[in-house]
Amino acid sequence: MPPELSTFLIAMSPIVELRGAIPVAIAVYHLPVWSAYLFSVLGNLVPLTLIVLLGEPVSKFISKKIHFLGRALELLFVHTRKTQQSKFEKFGKNLAVIILVATPIPFVGGWTGAIAAFVFGVPLKRALPLVVTGSFLAGAIVTTITLGTMRIFFI
Repeated sequence: MPPELSTFLIAMSPIVELRGAIPVAIAVYHLPVWSAYLFSVLGNLVPLTLIVLLGEPVSKFISKKIHFLGRALELLFVHTRKTQQSKFEKFGKNLAVIILVATPIPFVGGWTGAIAAFVFGVPLKRALPLVVTGSFLAGAIVTTITLGTMRIFFI
């Protein structure tokens, strides 16, 4: 498999996302920095875009077709909104989505930010640019950390 495609696919995966794709692309595949960044961000944006675009329609479909699962999702959404709303609105919905997507630490990232945008009702026209912005920022942060780490350890 070409390293560019592998990088793209790694960036699509939950949890690892571009936090794992960029270091692998640069340190293992020896891709140029711009190439590692580009394929990682683009790969990361595929599932994030799908989550933002399809979160509500899929949730509604599940609620209509599989009632117990729809009820479970609704309870989860209500509980999440109830317990996390104040944290989410502390920075404002826009900044909160960007921060969630751009923060390159485990269990916070693109997937989390895209799901949060859906759960907290960020309108689609705002959610998609916010997720894209966060992903570009995350890519820049991870690239900088990767290059700095490699320079420190002379890799």
